[in-house]
Amino acid sequence: MTRNIVISGGGTGIGLATAQAFAADGDRVLLLGRRAEVLEKAAVPGSLTYAADLTEPADVRGVAEFVARELGTVDVLVHSAGGAGGQRPPTGGEDPLEQVAHAWTDNFRLNTLTAALLTEALKDRLAEPGGRVLFISSIAAYRGSGSGAYAASKAALHPYAHDLARQLGPHGITVNVVAPGYIEDTEFFGAGPAPERRAQLIAETSTGRAGIPGDVAATLHWLASPGAGHVTSQVIQVNGGAERGH
Repeated sequence: MTRNIVISGGGTGIGLATAQAFAADGDRVLLLGRRAEVLEKAAVPGSLTYAADLTEPADVRGVAEFVARELGTVDVLVHSAGGAGGQRPPTGGEDPLEQVAHAWTDNFRLNTLTAALLTEALKDRLAEPGGRVLFISSIAAYRGSGSGAYAASKAALHPYAHDLARQLGPHGITVNVVAPGYIEDTEFFGAGPAPERRAQLIAETSTGRAGIPGDVAATLHWLASPGAGHVTSQVIQVNGGAERGH
């Protein structure tokens, strides 16, 4: 049966790989992102696209209205939008506290608020039973990110997912988190980390290789399957063993 899949950050990296995995099943996929041209370039077969800034309630309201018109029910909601901040220009010049406030606010808007707004906007449209909500966190939620802001904004998704799992479980809806480690071929590192840093990240794994978007997409695809119907309120790490489960 064809399902309706909504993926934020669906134009590149993990979001795109996830969209391709569901589209290969014949599912109908809606790609969300800030850049219309990137969504169109993704060219996922049979997909719909909608450009929106998911940090803005008005834009998210527009997404909800579009979903109501075009899809009706949401079977799987995947939150792949996010990043290490830097989308909004800094304010306050050289003032160190202003810079801290900007970095933390920017990261929480990008990684936490986007997920919360989109979930709350579409929560009543999730399929009952069988709906799936899937968040993408990060290995940084366990080990930090250097600055703290990015790691904290990803870690904040974990208790939110646990609360949602309890709230939506009686309706037959599961909620889970996938926390990737180092994944190549995404926009997160820009042109990529320095060779020394890349070698260090790979050396931390037990598999001896970098992750790819398809590794995460395959995990999300399974969590959305009927076979994962009794898996909820979990954080699944996909990092090649670089960080052990907790």
